Amino acid sequence: MEHRIKELRAALGLTQEQLSERVGVSRQTIISIENGRYNPSLELAYKIAKVFDRYIEDVFIFDKGSE
Repeated sequence: MEHRIKELRAALGLTQEQLSERVGVSRQTIISIENGRYNPSLELAYKIAKVFDRYIEDVFIFDKGSE
């Protein structure tokens, strides 16, 4: 799954730590998501999208081939 987290986070001037605090996870979780090592749950994806005031589909690009 691809995403735009790093790009959107930078546009808001948020650090990984600040984003992690806003969504209630560790900084390591944000790092793992940004590096493609971890796919967030639907609940976490929603929380991240909400921080950016975006729809989940605007933040996460789901690969239809992996369904």
